[in-house]
Formats: sequence, C-alpha cells, structure tokens
Amino acid sequence: QVRLVESGGGSVETGDSLRLQCEASGDIASIKGMYWGRQAPGKEREVVAGLTSDGRDYTLESVKGRFTMSRANEKNGVSLEMASLEPEDTGLYTCVADDGAGHLYYGQGTQVTVSG
Repeated sequence: QVRLVESGGGSVETGDSLRLQCEASGDIASIKGMYWGRQAPGKEREVVAGLTSDGRDYTLESVKGRFTMSRANEKNGVSLEMASLEPEDTGLYTCVADDGAGHLYYGQGTQVTVSG
C-alpha cells in the first residue's frame, strides 16, 4: 500500500505561481511512476505530468514551459512547480502512484483556483 498526501493548492490570480507537493509513504519501493492529474468541473481527469523510473516522463502539451514536475527525494514524493497560471488550470490536482503491477494509488487532491 502507498499513501499519498498533497499540499500547496490555493486560490491565485492569473499569472501567479504555485508549488504543489506530494509526499508518499508506505511501500514506496514499489512505486514505478508518479503522476499529477487534474480535474476541472464538468471535465474528465487529465494527466498533467508524470515521472517514471525508466525515464518515460510526460508533460501535457498545454502546460509545457509553465509546469515542472520534479522528484522530492527528501520527502519521498514529487512536486509540481506551476508558473504563469491561467484560469484554464483551475481544478482538483491529484497525485497518483503506479506500482507497475496494475495498482494505482491516489491522494485526496488539492484544489487550485485561478481567477482573473
């Protein structure tokens, strides 16, 4: 089992920055990939960024150049640096861990609201 706890969301203005963090605990040695997903009201969840142990990293086209996902080794997790935020970035951001054996673990999510 893997437990994920996100932090760092909030309400900001267009053009502002936020840093999300996801701390993992439990069977972290089993994790093969970690991702940030977001879900806007009335829309499907989409993967914003991902880091995998075999280097198959991913960034959603619409956030390239603005969002950077990194490993936060000291917290056994990942972070998501978000810059130049736009109202379209509003949503519930969820940290996801993949153990590579068909199990996905989800955090509770942290809300990001961009206005203006």
